[in-house]
Amino acid sequence: MRHFINIKDIPSKDLRKILSDAKKRKKLRKNLNNLEVDKNPPLRGKLLIQMFEKSSLRTRLSFYLAIKQLGGSTLTLRPDELHLSKGAESIEDTAKILSNFGNAFMLRTDDDKKLEEFKKYLSIPIINGLSPTSHPTQILSDIFTIEEIKKKPISKLKISWIGDSNNVLNSLIAASIKFSFELKVGSPKKYLPNRKILNYIKGNKNKISFYVDPKKAAKDVDVIFSDKVISMNDRVNKKKKLSHFKKFRIDEKLMSFAKKDCIFLHCLPRGKEVDEKVFLSKKSKVWQQALNRVHVQKSILLYCFGKLR
Repeated sequence: MRHFINIKDIPSKDLRKILSDAKKRKKLRKNLNNLEVDKNPPLRGKLLIQMFEKSSLRTRLSFYLAIKQLGGSTLTLRPDELHLSKGAESIEDTAKILSNFGNAFMLRTDDDKKLEEFKKYLSIPIINGLSPTSHPTQILSDIFTIEEIKKKPISKLKISWIGDSNNVLNSLIAASIKFSFELKVGSPKKYLPNRKILNYIKGNKNKISFYVDPKKAAKDVDVIFSDKVISMNDRVNKKKKLSHFKKFRIDEKLMSFAKKDCIFLHCLPRGKEVDEKVFLSKKSKVWQQALNRVHVQKSILLYCFGKLR
């Protein structure tokens, strides 16, 4: 049994195994419909329990299909209906019940400490479906998409993140260290990663650089990433924050500083950080990016169950 909480805590060789397995599994499903089960399904009879404390579309749908295609089933719990959310039951007791009824637990949470406390008391794997400081399933799937499109290892590519420093960027930074790829981060000085993340970068061999000029962050890169400037539950002066990111908006002019075959990725939902012409252009691969969540999350589930091929 293995957990999948943060990319930085998972060995590079295991992350690579997940990506290799996902590539094989996607190829084998070429002629199958969404709800058709894989041949010799490895998770037949297994139950994935999901709980979302924050809004979800892609993560919810992709994990539902992932476990179904592997032969298992899923149950989604509403936190507002549980004793846990009303303070009438502890995480310890909730975790023991989840372990008795399910085979894996996927949690999207508004509190990183909950992930660690659930991990402490669960006897089944826990998967981080997004937390305030990390979004590991998203970024591992994004690497899969990049390598699928570019047809080369991400270690040979230059990646740019232009926008706010958030949980998605934190996981991208961890991935940059694990996979040894160049990462250029473009963000206003006030919005650079916090001290804990900067210390993590300094403490590891890395190819990460920061720019307060978005043009420099975009120069000669193969991929440009972005995310909403105003994140879920972002308690800030939204108008003021958006004004700080005005020159970081990804438009055709900014894309022109990247390589000619540069692609644009966005974990969605989108906001004003990207121009419509870029988002709907041929360079944008956001729909392929979203769909690949299913394939990679299947392999993440198999990793947690110790069943990777």
